[in-house]
Amino acid sequence: MNDQSLALGKFEHPDLTAKGELRASVALSGAKTLWFNTGTLCNITCVNCYIESSPDNDRLVYMTEPEIAEYLDQIAVRDWPVTEIGFTGGEPFMNPEIIAMLRTPLERGFDVLVLTNAMQPMMRKRVQNGLLELLAEFGEKLTLRVSLDHFDQRLHDAERGNGSYDITLRGMRWLRDNQFRMALAGRSVFGDSDASSRAGYAALYKEESFPIDAHDPAMTVLFPEMDETVEVQEITTACWGILDKSPNDVMCATSRMVVKRKGHVKPVVLACTLLPYSAEFEMGETLEDAEADVKLNHRHCAKFCVLGGASCSA
Repeated sequence: MNDQSLALGKFEHPDLTAKGELRASVALSGAKTLWFNTGTLCNITCVNCYIESSPDNDRLVYMTEPEIAEYLDQIAVRDWPVTEIGFTGGEPFMNPEIIAMLRTPLERGFDVLVLTNAMQPMMRKRVQNGLLELLAEFGEKLTLRVSLDHFDQRLHDAERGNGSYDITLRGMRWLRDNQFRMALAGRSVFGDSDASSRAGYAALYKEESFPIDAHDPAMTVLFPEMDETVEVQEITTACWGILDKSPNDVMCATSRMVVKRKGHVKPVVLACTLLPYSAEFEMGETLEDAEADVKLNHRHCAKFCVLGGASCSA
């Protein structure tokens, strides 16, 4: 396997690293979360958005409630042990069918997690009324995870635009006042330690009376930065033992994401929420197709998931 004549670059060969070693792969050991990308359109353009969401990016188009329902049917047919349905974007609350899309899995007994910036799309009266109806019927089965990149207004606004921090906090206050189950997603790009980040968020939560635990990594999620210019180590089969990690702990062991590409008739299932445009991580149109092993052939696999230990799921 160490034949130097292969002349491989990093993350080029599906089975071999640049050194000719066997690349690690991950089996679907127990599907816990099925994600739906509701579309890449967003009300803002962030400096470092991994999916390049913006008011103009419609590479992933709006999904519909019947498409969601079809995949929930497949969960039952395939007997996947899914407990959580996640919705991401773009900004999910820009999708005109979002309330119906949330209701369908809630009615089937799933926990539902929505990733949102809690800005104007969520604060529209129609959306608010729909969310309040869902809250009244399903209570804590529905969680809204709000993206607040940093507890410091200046640093958050540097990523998301002037004034965005205040707008997001207004949305969070509305969620607080109406007793929604709320979580938060921050970022580690700013050089803070995990402890100092959590202390900063804890102070903000106390000041605003937000019912979020800053020290629970499922409730305050601090994502490692996904900088594609940074040199990262490829993950080999030997790395599991070297790093004392299990492939079952990697996100693609327990989750898949459904997207609908612009110009395509049907949605497709992806191995990972973080790689929406990488063709090699597209698994097919059905959940049966998506039961194949995932080869860790991307720098995000190494930096975000294996070495960073991060997961998008609750």
